Amino acid sequence: MKKEIPFSGEQKLIVLMLALTQFTVVLDFMVLSPLGDILMKSMKITPDHFGIVVAAYAFSAGASGLLTAGFADKYDRKKLLIFFYGGFMLGTLCCGLSTNYTMLVASRTITGLFGGVIGSISMAIVTDLFPLEQRGRVIGFAQMGFGASQVLGIPVSLYIANRWGWESPFFMVVILAGLIMNLIIFRLPPVTAHLKMQHDKSIVQHLLHTIKKKDYRVAFTATALLSIGGFMMMPFGSTYAINNLHVTQEQLPILFTASGCASLIIMPLIGKLSDKVDKFGLYTVAACWLMVMVVIYTNITPQPLWILVVINVLMLAGILARMVPATTMVTAIPVMEDRGAFMSINASLQQIAGGVAAVLTGMIVTRKDSFSPLQHYDIVGWVVVAFSLISIVLLGRVSKMVKTKRANSTPSPVTEAISEIA
Repeated sequence: MKKEIPFSGEQKLIVLMLALTQFTVVLDFMVLSPLGDILMKSMKITPDHFGIVVAAYAFSAGASGLLTAGFADKYDRKKLLIFFYGGFMLGTLCCGLSTNYTMLVASRTITGLFGGVIGSISMAIVTDLFPLEQRGRVIGFAQMGFGASQVLGIPVSLYIANRWGWESPFFMVVILAGLIMNLIIFRLPPVTAHLKMQHDKSIVQHLLHTIKKKDYRVAFTATALLSIGGFMMMPFGSTYAINNLHVTQEQLPILFTASGCASLIIMPLIGKLSDKVDKFGLYTVAACWLMVMVVIYTNITPQPLWILVVINVLMLAGILARMVPATTMVTAIPVMEDRGAFMSINASLQQIAGGVAAVLTGMIVTRKDSFSPLQHYDIVGWVVVAFSLISIVLLGRVSKMVKTKRANSTPSPVTEAISEIA
């Protein structure tokens, strides 16, 4: 077991701000799943069209990540975060103001153009300001936004959606994001250490330079396949629970809340564990666990609520336990001067993979009408298993590259960027 490096007070505040930012971005994306059944019935949207609503965000986020990769390392990361977070707020507001399917798809596209880059900027900030020995805990806490969105955001969103309409959760996200934006503006320090190491490359040259590196491409592919496997279950989660497992609209918040509470416990624990044990070994165990739980969940018949809650929590544990070690390994691949571009491309492929997953699931599952059960959802589970097996192989290669890189480099206990905020 490795000895933990403690956080300074300033570092803890930075982690909090990044976690809150991720909370709103994840909530904006995740809320479509529990609202899916309401949306498909109110707007008369078919499963394949709803898959397009979800994919619109993902594909636009992916395109945005590629377009911004060339200049992601040429500016203060704080300023980039403020710019894209502001655009994300605007797109989310448009979602709440949408009155038909076409407007909703357009609004999700706008939201994705800005929101899809925020995760990569946050990861670049984490990589710049925290050493690898702290990064697992930081990523674990930052990604608690996923769990917090389920514990706090999704149940509240469902409640206000049932009371004031499906549009109201988007307005709630805008208000929360406005408060967090003020915190970022006044309390997040500039992140500019990478600017001292920049080479005189054009935006296009910097993008191509990043894509051409073989190690980077392996990491990109691993992230994309990992994301496809993770996203395929999400878009139709509430529809499957309601129409196949006979969970009621009133019980749905309980299902999400229980899973979210579990994730708030799991993420920090996995983050701490990831800093102490072999990250690839941890990922492999989590991926195998996920494959078992996915097959069980996609093939079960209606059960009492408490059984469905337990199965959901166990399945979510596998999903989340993969993300922390995988992300930590991938962030160790790029050198500092490439991190912004690398994270942008990586996030772009992650978002595109999510869009592919949503469209693919929409093509696999069918239903006779808006109130009938989903068919072929079990096939989705087996596809997730296939992608998970491939991701284990690719993450194994990433793990070897990280170990080789660290073995050939001179360890530094504290970088210049960290000493500025410690």
